[in-house]
Amino acid sequence: MFEIRRLRSKIIIQVILALLVIPFVLPLIQAVRSSLSGAGWGNYKAVFETGVIPTYFRNSALLAAGTISLVMVLTMLAAYGFAKLRIRGKEVYFWLLLAALTLPEVVLVVPLFVTATSLNLYDTLWAVILPLAALQTPFAILLARNFYEGIPNELIDSGRIDGASSWQVFWHIVLPLTKPIAAAIVVLTLIFSWNSYLLPMVLLQAPENQVVTLLPQFFVSAYTNDQTKVLAAAVVTALPAILTYLLLQKYFERGLSAGALK
Repeated sequence: MFEIRRLRSKIIIQVILALLVIPFVLPLIQAVRSSLSGAGWGNYKAVFETGVIPTYFRNSALLAAGTISLVMVLTMLAAYGFAKLRIRGKEVYFWLLLAALTLPEVVLVVPLFVTATSLNLYDTLWAVILPLAALQTPFAILLARNFYEGIPNELIDSGRIDGASSWQVFWHIVLPLTKPIAAAIVVLTLIFSWNSYLLPMVLLQAPENQVVTLLPQFFVSAYTNDQTKVLAAAVVTALPAILTYLLLQKYFERGLSAGALK
């Protein structure tokens, strides 16, 4: 890290950061303002009067929890193997895994639909949890591997000298040191899964299986398009992810910065 001491440099940095933030903040401010247009707070009242808020939020919470659990287990184990274990051809496997990052989600919709139907998973939360976890895992492994490589090999060697197996070294020595990057991955996966729209729209059909990102559809149909209530629903949908990020911001930033340093 470096410290800026000159007042002029501090002012320049502040101006640059403000200019970078404006394109992202202005649409959010306009969305909140527009959600209060017309009926005002009545738009939010209409959102809660749909009666589906508890069900949709519960499903989104289950979706996020399942995705986070799968991503964390797969990421922590795979990153440890890629960073610290001697595996033949692991660099080839790693780059093949990263190649999955180049595939846009929309390209996978048809294969995922066919697979979910074949496995009798269509219209269940698992039909969305499994693809979301698969899509998020490569990026999470990329972050976690950089963090694992920053852990001194002497710690692992000392554990092996004491007779610990690779699993014992991972569980008792390495894993407790990964809390910062684990927190960052949890936040990123939560935002990714909570805001998922395309896969739930395609793979979930029954009303009792819907998630919060589909809430705005209540106010859009062939004959109505109430954008004020759509924006109100969008604001309600975004609040849990925003609050979670604010609560875990310290750990999130610490994890990303630790993963970038060796």
